[in-house]
Amino acid sequence: MARHNKGFTLLELLVSATIIVVLTVIGMVSYSSVNKRSRDVKRKSDLEQIRSALEMYRADNGYYPAPPESTGGFGSVSALSSILVSTYMPAVPTDPTYPKLDYWYTVTNLLSGQYYGYCVCSQLETITAPSSTCTAVSIPAGSCNYGLKSP
Repeated sequence: MARHNKGFTLLELLVSATIIVVLTVIGMVSYSSVNKRSRDVKRKSDLEQIRSALEMYRADNGYYPAPPESTGGFGSVSALSSILVSTYMPAVPTDPTYPKLDYWYTVTNLLSGQYYGYCVCSQLETITAPSSTCTAVSIPAGSCNYGLKSP
């Protein structure tokens, strides 16, 4: 009479555990990548919203607002809230990982004490090469790899 033991062998358990671990790791890496891309999409959308508010400000005043900080010619976009909020936008957006990362604003084309150009930028997580349309602006090194400038 043949005797059959019920249960799994050690080899079957090891193979099953290995498959589960591999699938879990793949899922975690994929989830992390999707989160980074979604935060980058939000950053790009926020910069477009800020750009739109700055253009409305210029349409009303004829120039762009001065930089929020007096040193270095650049500053956090959140410092523009007293200028832009309520008239041009409900609230100045912040980076999804703020305070780790922030949106930056700098002005260009100074003429007779007024600014006729600007750059807003942020640090995206998923790109390695800068894709900024801002050139020769005084944003702190390493804080921006994606930016928008005045048209």
